Amino acid sequence: MLISHGAAMFIDRLNRLASIPALVLSTLFLVASALPSAALGLLRDADIEHGLSKLAAPVLTAAGLNAKRVRVLVVNDASFNAFVVDSQTIFVNYGLILKVTSPEMLQAVIGHEAAHIANGHLSRRMQNMRSASSISGLGVALAVLAAAAGAGEAAAGIAVGTQSAAFRSFLAHTRAEESSADRSAAGYLTRAGISPQGLVDLHQVFSGQDLLSTANQDPYMRSHPLSRDRLRAAKAYVASFGDQSTPNAEANYWFARVRGKLSAFNRSPKWTKRRAKEETSKDIRLMREAVAFHRQNNLKKSLTALNGALAQRPNDAYYYELKGQILMENRRWSEALTAYRRAVDLAPSEALILGGYGRALLAAGQPKQAIQAMEKARARDFRDARLLRDMSLAYAKTGRTGMAALVTAERYALQGRMDDAGRHAKRASALLPRGSATWRRAQDVLIAAEQYQKRKNK
Repeated sequence: MLISHGAAMFIDRLNRLASIPALVLSTLFLVASALPSAALGLLRDADIEHGLSKLAAPVLTAAGLNAKRVRVLVVNDASFNAFVVDSQTIFVNYGLILKVTSPEMLQAVIGHEAAHIANGHLSRRMQNMRSASSISGLGVALAVLAAAAGAGEAAAGIAVGTQSAAFRSFLAHTRAEESSADRSAAGYLTRAGISPQGLVDLHQVFSGQDLLSTANQDPYMRSHPLSRDRLRAAKAYVASFGDQSTPNAEANYWFARVRGKLSAFNRSPKWTKRRAKEETSKDIRLMREAVAFHRQNNLKKSLTALNGALAQRPNDAYYYELKGQILMENRRWSEALTAYRRAVDLAPSEALILGGYGRALLAAGQPKQAIQAMEKARARDFRDARLLRDMSLAYAKTGRTGMAALVTAERYALQGRMDDAGRHAKRASALLPRGSATWRRAQDVLIAAEQYQKRKNK
């Protein structure tokens, strides 16, 4: 579910983490003092992330990475930027997605960032930071992992802001690394049957940026230094190896769909309805119109357009999920539940859809069933802060106050609100059976909160 009107989304990091302290304790190195007040958020949407995975999969596979493990997530920032902070996730600003003009350009970005993972650039930079005892910079970088679920009024996703010099330093690549990543990305694209011209087109966007002062350069330039030599190298690669790619209708479709949904939620409804007419895929056009009408509070026209999209793609889980969202936001609980149930039937392993289904069950007055769906979602997306909030409410409604306190404590821990986390963890510890798995989870949060307090008071 992509939430409109500035609301925030969520993040999944470190897929194999078993408990809160493994996440929190690794990020308590001056996080409180290092984090800036301005934070960025993630736009979490099952449809958009699915489309990005479709575009990324051939590139990641060509890079020797596991396309099922490396995720591409969207940052709620309009600037042209992309980055990696670990080997599991590539972050791409929504502004970059809306500004590139072809799937090949977006795939070139993904290939370039994937190369930083595959070529070991990230691990070397982290080791260098450790060796230099740059714990503040490392703490800021790793704070993405701990505070990425969201906090504050906007429930922001990535608790690291653009004003953090330490974080920018962590992301910065050398020209040698950039050249290496370019060469690798070009090879990935070629092996995947994708036109390497996308890399040339990407660099062309930045031609002339070298001449600007750092303050006036695009953020991508500040962490990805460009030289005209790199542009020439990309052109030389295409000239030497040629372009054996053929048009890819599936890539074009998902590129249009990702951009279509992002723009529908981020640009004015009038702009969306005007530009949607240019879509070659009827279902995407209707989806964009459905979102525009929804944002104008015209439920009837919104559902008419979305039902039209479903007529084009009757087994599309993500369109059913969008229908459930629209109905939920119009307080049509029963109909929303039906739409979410169909979405789950079609995509039973999609965590964000399962979370929406649980939310619909809760709204429909079925908290026990909601907990079952939410626990399934939580098992797949441990750090979905909104899901944890909904779970605490569902547990409270079923009289399981200890579990409600535990889930609340875990949510606050993920948001970096360790004082609140500690209080709720202490309450959960008193209510849950001593020695049980859930009691140990509460103890994990409590220990993390105590460690945080010790560091803060030093």
